[in-house]
Amino acid sequence: MSEIYLGVSVNIWIIIGSALVTYATRFGGHLVLSRFKRIPPRIDAALNAVPAAVLTTLVAPAAVSGGVAEALTLAICLVIGFRLPMMAMFCIGWVLIVALRAAGL
Repeated sequence: MSEIYLGVSVNIWIIIGSALVTYATRFGGHLVLSRFKRIPPRIDAALNAVPAAVLTTLVAPAAVSGGVAEALTLAICLVIGFRLPMMAMFCIGWVLIVALRAAGL
């Protein structure tokens, strides 16, 4: 059971707090970058690396602790990623992992 604080569940407070912190970081980043007339190349390179870093944090746990279905899906998505757009790779990977797990792998 969750506790109640000021008439609202603690879980709701956590969601609200997380949303505010997320918004503050996005707004703060916009404020910082809007002060530049031109984005420096190092900052541009760092911002371009963010999507790959996020994907790595999502894929790494499955690669390390996953089973056969996860390893097979990751290997196939790696090959598909060189040939198809990213959204197609995500869709194929999602269908593949669901099918392999349903098959019992």
